[in-house]
Amino acid sequence: MFKKVVIICFINLFYTSFSNGNIEINARTAILQDFLSGEILYEKEPDRSIYPASMTKIMTSIIAFDLIKSGDLSLDEKFIISEKAWRLSTSGYSSMFVMVGDEVSVENLLRGIIVASGNDACIALAEGIAGTEEEFAIMMTSKAKEIGMENTNFANSSGINDPDNYSTVRDIMIMSNYLIKEHPDYYKWFSEKEFTWDRTGGDPITQGNRNPLLYKNMGADGIKTGYLAVERYSLASSIKRKGRRLVAVGSGFETKNARSRQSSKLLVYGLTNFDLIEISKKDEPFDNIEVWLGKQNNVDVYTKEDIYKTIKKGQKKKLKAKISYKGPVEAPIQKDQILAKLKIIYDDEQVGEYDLLALNEVKKVNIFSRLMKSLNYLIWGDV
Repeated sequence: MFKKVVIICFINLFYTSFSNGNIEINARTAILQDFLSGEILYEKEPDRSIYPASMTKIMTSIIAFDLIKSGDLSLDEKFIISEKAWRLSTSGYSSMFVMVGDEVSVENLLRGIIVASGNDACIALAEGIAGTEEEFAIMMTSKAKEIGMENTNFANSSGINDPDNYSTVRDIMIMSNYLIKEHPDYYKWFSEKEFTWDRTGGDPITQGNRNPLLYKNMGADGIKTGYLAVERYSLASSIKRKGRRLVAVGSGFETKNARSRQSSKLLVYGLTNFDLIEISKKDEPFDNIEVWLGKQNNVDVYTKEDIYKTIKKGQKKKLKAKISYKGPVEAPIQKDQILAKLKIIYDDEQVGEYDLLALNEVKKVNIFSRLMKSLNYLIWGDV
Protein backbone atom coordinates (compact mmCIF):
# COMPACT_ATOMS: atom_id res chain seq x y z
CA MET A 1 0.00 0.00 0.00
CA PHE A 2 1.15 3.54 -0.63
CA LYS A 3 0.04 7.04 0.27
CA LYS A 4 -1.98 8.61 -2.51
CA VAL A 5 -2.66 12.31 -2.94
CA VAL A 6 -5.15 13.76 -5.38
CA ILE A 7 -5.16 17.51 -5.96
CA ILE A 8 -8.35 19.26 -7.05
CA CYS A 9 -7.90 22.92 -7.94
CA PHE A 10 -10.46 25.66 -7.50
CA ILE A 11 -9.50 28.87 -9.25
CA ASN A 12 -10.49 31.00 -6.29
CA LEU A 13 -9.06 32.35 -3.08
CA PHE A 14 -10.04 31.28 0.42
CA TYR A 15 -9.47 33.43 3.47
CA THR A 16 -10.03 32.16 6.99
CA SER A 17 -10.63 35.75 8.04
CA PHE A 18 -11.04 39.07 6.30
CA SER A 19 -10.07 42.62 7.05
CA ASN A 20 -12.81 45.21 7.10
CA GLY A 21 -11.50 46.74 3.88
CA ASN A 22 -12.56 50.31 3.25
CA ILE A 23 -15.94 50.09 4.93
CA GLU A 24 -16.84 51.78 8.19
CA ILE A 25 -20.16 51.10 9.91
CA ASN A 26 -21.48 53.83 12.20
CA ALA A 27 -22.52 51.66 15.12
CA ARG A 28 -20.93 50.92 18.46
CA THR A 29 -20.66 47.24 17.58
CA ALA A 30 -21.43 45.16 14.49
CA ILE A 31 -20.74 41.85 12.78
CA LEU A 32 -21.41 40.33 9.35
CA GLN A 33 -21.30 36.62 8.52
CA ASP A 34 -21.59 34.55 5.36
CA PHE A 35 -24.16 32.03 6.60
CA LEU A 36 -23.16 28.87 4.69
CA SER A 37 -19.38 29.16 5.04
CA GLY A 38 -19.48 30.67 8.52
CA GLU A 39 -16.87 33.26 7.52
CA ILE A 40 -16.91 36.58 9.34
CA LEU A 41 -16.73 39.30 6.69
CA TYR A 42 -16.83 42.32 8.99
CA GLU A 43 -16.63 42.94 12.69
CA LYS A 44 -16.45 45.95 14.96
CA GLU A 45 -16.03 45.19 18.66
CA PRO A 46 -18.22 42.08 18.25
CA ASP A 47 -17.76 40.94 21.86
CA ARG A 48 -18.64 44.27 23.45
CA SER A 49 -21.51 43.83 25.90
CA ILE A 50 -24.85 45.23 24.76
CA TYR A 51 -28.44 45.34 25.93
CA PRO A 52 -30.17 43.33 23.19
CA ALA A 53 -33.57 44.98 23.64
CA SER A 54 -36.21 43.34 21.42
CA MET A 55 -33.62 41.13 19.73
CA THR A 56 -34.17 39.12 22.94
CA LYS A 57 -37.44 37.99 21.34
CA ILE A 58 -35.49 35.80 18.93
CA MET A 59 -34.65 33.51 21.85
CA THR A 60 -38.21 33.73 23.19
CA SER A 61 -39.39 32.40 19.83
CA ILE A 62 -36.67 29.72 19.72
CA ILE A 63 -37.76 28.24 23.06
CA ALA A 64 -41.31 27.85 21.72
CA PHE A 65 -40.14 26.48 18.37
CA ASP A 66 -37.94 23.88 20.08
CA LEU A 67 -40.88 22.72 22.21
CA ILE A 68 -43.14 22.51 19.16
CA LYS A 69 -40.47 20.50 17.35
CA SER A 70 -40.18 18.06 20.26
CA GLY A 71 -43.97 17.67 20.49
CA ASP A 72 -44.24 19.32 23.92
CA LEU A 73 -46.15 22.33 22.58
CA SER A 74 -48.58 22.92 19.73
CA LEU A 75 -49.45 26.01 17.71
CA ASP A 76 -53.15 25.74 18.50
CA GLU A 77 -52.61 25.40 22.27
CA LYS A 78 -54.09 28.40 24.11
CA PHE A 79 -52.72 30.36 27.07
CA ILE A 80 -54.73 32.60 29.40
CA ILE A 81 -53.54 36.21 29.56
CA SER A 82 -52.45 37.38 33.01
CA GLU A 83 -52.68 40.87 34.44
CA LYS A 84 -48.88 41.17 34.21
CA ALA A 85 -48.99 40.54 30.47
CA TRP A 86 -51.92 42.89 29.98
CA ARG A 87 -50.27 45.76 31.89
CA LEU A 88 -47.43 45.87 29.33
CA SER A 89 -50.00 46.56 26.62
CA THR A 90 -51.08 49.70 28.52
CA SER A 91 -47.63 51.03 29.41
CA GLY A 92 -46.47 52.46 26.10
CA TYR A 93 -44.45 49.43 25.08
CA SER A 94 -44.83 47.74 21.71
CA SER A 95 -47.80 45.42 22.18
CA MET A 96 -50.13 42.91 20.66
CA PHE A 97 -52.90 44.44 22.82
CA VAL A 98 -54.13 41.34 24.62
CA MET A 99 -56.71 41.59 27.41
CA VAL A 100 -56.79 39.97 30.85
CA GLY A 101 -58.47 36.59 30.65
CA ASP A 102 -58.11 36.26 26.89
CA GLU A 103 -57.28 32.79 25.64
CA VAL A 104 -54.75 33.23 22.85
CA SER A 105 -53.19 30.51 20.72
CA VAL A 106 -49.46 29.91 20.69
CA GLU A 107 -49.40 30.73 16.98
CA ASN A 108 -51.01 34.12 17.50
CA LEU A 109 -48.70 34.90 20.40
CA LEU A 110 -45.65 33.98 18.35
CA ARG A 111 -46.71 36.09 15.40
CA GLY A 112 -47.54 38.90 17.80
CA ILE A 113 -43.98 38.64 19.11
CA ILE A 114 -42.22 38.23 15.77
CA VAL A 115 -44.16 40.70 13.61
CA ALA A 116 -45.71 43.18 16.05
CA SER A 117 -42.89 42.88 18.65
CA GLY A 118 -45.49 42.55 21.39
CA ASN A 119 -44.00 42.62 24.88
CA ASP A 120 -47.35 41.53 26.30
CA ALA A 121 -47.29 38.49 24.00
CA CYS A 122 -43.80 37.60 25.28
CA ILE A 123 -44.96 37.47 28.87
CA ALA A 124 -48.08 35.51 27.97
CA LEU A 125 -46.02 32.93 26.08
CA ALA A 126 -43.38 32.75 28.84
CA GLU A 127 -45.96 32.23 31.57
CA GLY A 128 -47.85 29.68 29.52
CA ILE A 129 -44.71 27.62 28.91
CA ALA A 130 -42.82 27.95 32.19
CA GLY A 131 -45.35 29.20 34.73
CA THR A 132 -43.50 32.45 35.37
CA GLU A 133 -41.42 34.78 33.23
CA GLU A 134 -38.50 34.31 35.64
CA GLU A 135 -38.47 30.55 35.05
CA PHE A 136 -38.75 31.12 31.32
CA ALA A 137 -35.73 33.45 31.40
CA ILE A 138 -33.73 30.64 33.01
CA MET A 139 -34.71 28.40 30.09
CA MET A 140 -33.59 31.11 27.68
CA THR A 141 -30.18 31.50 29.29
CA SER A 142 -29.69 27.74 29.43
CA LYS A 143 -30.46 27.49 25.71
CA ALA A 144 -28.07 30.35 25.00
CA LYS A 145 -25.22 28.49 26.72
CA GLU A 146 -26.15 25.27 24.92
CA ILE A 147 -25.75 26.82 21.47
CA GLY A 148 -22.52 28.68 22.25
CA MET A 149 -23.68 32.14 23.33
CA GLU A 150 -20.90 32.58 25.88
CA ASN A 151 -21.50 36.21 26.85
CA THR A 152 -25.27 36.30 27.21
CA ASN A 153 -27.73 36.30 30.08
CA PHE A 154 -31.49 36.69 29.74
CA ALA A 155 -33.48 38.26 32.59
CA ASN A 156 -36.82 38.54 30.80
CA SER A 157 -38.64 37.40 27.69
CA SER A 158 -39.08 40.73 25.92
CA GLY A 159 -35.81 42.61 26.28
CA ILE A 160 -37.26 45.54 28.20
CA ASN A 161 -34.70 47.42 30.26
CA ASP A 162 -32.89 45.20 32.79
CA PRO A 163 -29.15 45.34 33.57
CA ASP A 164 -29.07 41.55 33.80
CA ASN A 165 -30.41 41.15 30.25
CA TYR A 166 -27.24 41.41 28.18
CA SER A 167 -25.50 39.89 25.17
CA THR A 168 -23.12 40.70 22.28
CA VAL A 169 -23.62 41.05 18.54
CA ARG A 170 -21.59 37.86 18.06
CA ASP A 171 -23.94 35.96 20.36
CA ILE A 172 -27.01 37.44 18.65
CA MET A 173 -25.52 36.20 15.35
CA ILE A 174 -25.09 32.69 16.80
CA MET A 175 -28.70 32.78 18.02
CA SER A 176 -29.93 33.95 14.60
CA ASN A 177 -28.02 31.14 12.89
CA TYR A 178 -29.65 28.60 15.17
CA LEU A 179 -33.10 30.00 14.41
CA ILE A 180 -32.61 29.86 10.65
CA LYS A 181 -30.96 26.42 10.57
CA GLU A 182 -33.18 24.62 13.06
CA HIS A 183 -36.55 26.22 12.31
CA PRO A 184 -36.64 27.25 8.64
CA ASP A 185 -40.42 26.89 8.33
CA TYR A 186 -41.17 29.13 11.29
CA TYR A 187 -38.37 31.52 10.34
CA LYS A 188 -40.58 32.59 7.41
CA TRP A 189 -42.76 34.48 9.91
CA PHE A 190 -39.90 36.93 10.43
CA SER A 191 -40.37 38.13 6.84
CA GLU A 192 -44.10 38.89 7.26
CA LYS A 193 -44.72 42.61 6.87
CA GLU A 194 -47.91 42.73 8.93
CA PHE A 195 -49.95 40.76 11.44
CA THR A 196 -53.65 41.10 12.20
CA TRP A 197 -54.79 40.18 15.71
CA ASP A 198 -58.47 39.36 15.77
CA ARG A 199 -58.74 40.36 19.38
CA THR A 200 -61.49 39.47 21.82
CA GLY A 201 -64.18 42.11 22.29
CA GLY A 202 -62.88 44.61 19.76
CA ASP A 203 -62.05 45.34 16.17
CA PRO A 204 -59.06 43.47 14.66
CA ILE A 205 -55.72 45.24 15.05
CA THR A 206 -53.24 45.16 12.16
CA GLN A 207 -49.62 46.10 12.85
CA GLY A 208 -46.65 46.30 10.53
CA ASN A 209 -43.26 44.69 10.99
CA ARG A 210 -40.72 47.14 12.43
CA ASN A 211 -37.82 45.77 10.38
CA PRO A 212 -37.09 48.52 7.81
CA LEU A 213 -35.11 46.23 5.50
CA LEU A 214 -38.20 44.18 4.66
CA TYR A 215 -39.51 47.17 2.72
CA LYS A 216 -36.39 47.51 0.58
CA ASN A 217 -35.88 45.53 -2.62
CA MET A 218 -32.76 43.73 -1.41
CA GLY A 219 -33.88 40.23 -0.41
CA ALA A 220 -34.17 40.82 3.33
CA ASP A 221 -36.25 38.21 5.18
CA GLY A 222 -35.60 39.02 8.85
CA ILE A 223 -34.79 39.24 11.64
CA LYS A 224 -35.53 41.60 14.57
CA THR A 225 -35.17 45.24 15.55
CA GLY A 226 -34.46 46.58 19.02
CA TYR A 227 -34.49 49.87 20.88
CA LEU A 228 -33.59 50.99 24.40
CA ALA A 229 -32.71 54.55 25.37
CA VAL A 230 -29.44 53.40 26.90
CA GLU A 231 -28.48 51.23 23.92
CA ARG A 232 -30.08 53.23 21.09
CA TYR A 233 -31.16 51.33 17.98
CA SER A 234 -30.20 47.77 17.07
CA LEU A 235 -31.00 45.25 14.36
CA ALA A 236 -30.34 41.61 13.61
CA SER A 237 -30.88 41.27 9.86
CA SER A 238 -30.54 38.72 7.10
CA ILE A 239 -30.79 38.65 3.33
CA LYS A 240 -30.95 35.74 0.94
CA ARG A 241 -30.02 36.17 -2.69
CA LYS A 242 -29.35 33.47 -5.31
CA GLY A 243 -29.04 30.77 -2.66
CA ARG A 244 -26.59 32.77 -0.55
CA ARG A 245 -27.46 34.17 2.88
CA LEU A 246 -25.76 36.88 4.91
CA VAL A 247 -26.48 37.59 8.58
CA ALA A 248 -25.66 40.95 10.16
CA VAL A 249 -26.11 42.28 13.68
CA GLY A 250 -25.49 45.86 14.77
CA SER A 251 -26.16 47.83 17.94
CA GLY A 252 -25.70 51.44 18.97
CA PHE A 253 -27.10 53.07 15.83
CA GLU A 254 -27.98 56.65 16.71
CA THR A 255 -31.28 56.90 14.82
CA LYS A 256 -33.84 54.72 13.07
CA ASN A 257 -32.65 55.98 9.71
CA ALA A 258 -29.03 55.25 10.60
CA ARG A 259 -30.02 51.71 11.63
CA SER A 260 -31.64 51.14 8.26
CA ARG A 261 -28.90 52.76 6.16
CA GLN A 262 -25.95 51.25 7.99
CA SER A 263 -27.43 47.74 8.13
CA SER A 264 -28.16 47.90 4.39
CA LYS A 265 -24.64 49.15 3.77
CA LEU A 266 -23.15 46.25 5.73
CA LEU A 267 -25.18 43.61 3.89
CA VAL A 268 -24.49 45.12 0.46
CA TYR A 269 -20.78 45.20 1.32
CA GLY A 270 -20.87 41.44 1.87
CA LEU A 271 -22.71 40.82 -1.38
CA THR A 272 -20.52 42.98 -3.58
CA ASN A 273 -17.08 42.25 -2.15
CA PHE A 274 -17.22 38.49 -1.62
CA ASP A 275 -18.33 35.34 -3.41
CA LEU A 276 -19.38 32.01 -1.94
CA ILE A 277 -17.81 28.83 -3.37
CA GLU A 278 -19.34 25.40 -2.86
CA ILE A 279 -16.65 22.78 -2.22
CA SER A 280 -18.75 19.77 -1.22
CA LYS A 281 -22.38 18.91 -0.54
CA LYS A 282 -22.97 16.58 2.37
CA ASP A 283 -23.94 12.98 1.59
CA GLU A 284 -23.26 13.47 -2.13
CA PRO A 285 -20.32 11.94 -4.09
CA PHE A 286 -17.30 14.22 -3.90
CA ASP A 287 -14.80 12.01 -5.76
CA ASN A 288 -13.71 8.37 -5.82
CA ILE A 289 -10.64 6.50 -4.62
CA GLU A 290 -9.02 3.26 -5.73
CA VAL A 291 -9.88 -0.07 -4.12
CA TRP A 292 -7.59 -3.11 -3.81
CA LEU A 293 -9.06 -6.62 -4.02
CA GLY A 294 -12.61 -5.34 -4.25
CA LYS A 295 -15.49 -6.25 -6.53
CA GLN A 296 -15.31 -2.62 -7.67
CA ASN A 297 -12.06 -0.88 -8.51
CA ASN A 298 -13.22 2.43 -7.06
CA VAL A 299 -15.52 3.68 -4.34
CA ASP A 300 -17.22 7.07 -4.14
CA VAL A 301 -16.45 9.17 -1.09
CA TYR A 302 -18.45 11.99 0.51
CA THR A 303 -18.37 14.50 3.36
CA LYS A 304 -20.86 14.49 6.24
CA GLU A 305 -21.27 18.25 6.07
CA ASP A 306 -21.67 20.95 3.47
CA ILE A 307 -18.37 22.69 2.82
CA TYR A 308 -18.40 26.26 1.55
CA LYS A 309 -15.64 28.82 1.39
CA THR A 310 -16.00 32.55 1.01
CA ILE A 311 -13.64 34.24 -1.43
CA LYS A 312 -12.75 37.87 -1.83
CA LYS A 313 -13.50 39.35 -5.22
CA GLY A 314 -10.62 40.71 -7.26
CA GLN A 315 -7.98 38.48 -5.64
CA LYS A 316 -8.54 35.14 -7.30
CA LYS A 317 -5.77 32.58 -7.07
CA LYS A 318 -5.64 28.83 -6.66
CA LEU A 319 -7.48 27.19 -3.85
CA LYS A 320 -6.59 23.50 -3.59
CA ALA A 321 -8.62 20.62 -2.26
CA LYS A 322 -6.33 17.66 -1.58
CA ILE A 323 -7.59 14.12 -1.04
CA SER A 324 -5.07 12.25 1.07
CA TYR A 325 -5.18 8.52 1.85
CA LYS A 326 -3.08 5.36 2.01
CA GLY A 327 -4.13 3.52 -1.05
CA PRO A 328 -5.41 1.76 -2.85
CA VAL A 329 -7.77 0.96 0.06
CA GLU A 330 -8.14 -2.77 0.63
CA ALA A 331 -11.59 -4.34 0.51
CA PRO A 332 -13.91 -5.12 2.19
CA ILE A 333 -15.09 -1.54 2.73
CA GLN A 334 -18.09 -0.72 4.88
CA LYS A 335 -20.53 2.03 4.01
CA ASP A 336 -19.68 5.24 5.92
CA GLN A 337 -16.17 3.98 6.67
CA ILE A 338 -13.64 6.82 6.87
CA LEU A 339 -11.24 6.27 3.97
CA ALA A 340 -9.46 9.57 3.37
CA LYS A 341 -9.03 13.20 4.35
CA LEU A 342 -10.10 16.21 2.35
CA LYS A 343 -7.61 18.99 3.01
CA ILE A 344 -8.31 22.57 1.95
CA ILE A 345 -5.08 24.44 1.25
CA TYR A 346 -4.35 28.06 0.41
CA ASP A 347 -0.87 29.39 -0.30
CA ASP A 348 0.80 26.22 1.04
CA GLU A 349 -1.14 26.55 4.31
CA GLN A 350 -3.82 24.08 5.34
CA VAL A 351 -6.99 25.94 6.29
CA GLY A 352 -9.42 23.05 6.70
CA GLU A 353 -9.58 19.27 7.00
CA TYR A 354 -12.60 16.96 6.67
CA ASP A 355 -13.23 13.21 6.73
CA LEU A 356 -14.13 11.49 3.46
CA LEU A 357 -16.37 8.46 3.94
CA ALA A 358 -17.36 5.56 1.71
CA LEU A 359 -20.70 6.19 0.03
CA ASN A 360 -21.37 2.44 -0.32
CA GLU A 361 -19.86 -0.89 0.64
CA VAL A 362 -17.38 -2.79 -1.50
CA LYS A 363 -17.11 -6.54 -1.00
CA LYS A 364 -13.90 -8.50 -1.34
CA VAL A 365 -13.37 -10.64 -4.44
CA ASN A 366 -13.14 -14.45 -4.12
CA ILE A 367 -9.86 -16.30 -3.53
CA PHE A 368 -9.24 -17.01 -7.22
CA SER A 369 -9.69 -13.37 -8.19
CA ARG A 370 -7.47 -12.27 -5.31
CA LEU A 371 -4.68 -14.59 -6.55
CA MET A 372 -4.98 -13.22 -10.08
CA LYS A 373 -4.95 -9.61 -8.89
CA SER A 374 -1.94 -10.28 -6.66
CA LEU A 375 -0.09 -11.94 -9.56
CA ASN A 376 -0.87 -9.00 -11.86
CA TYR A 377 0.38 -6.62 -9.23
CA LEU A 378 3.64 -8.53 -8.74
CA ILE A 379 4.31 -8.72 -12.47
CA TRP A 380 2.87 -5.51 -13.84
CA GLY A 381 2.22 -3.32 -10.80
CA ASP A 382 -1.43 -3.33 -11.88
CA VAL A 383 -3.94 -3.18 -9.05
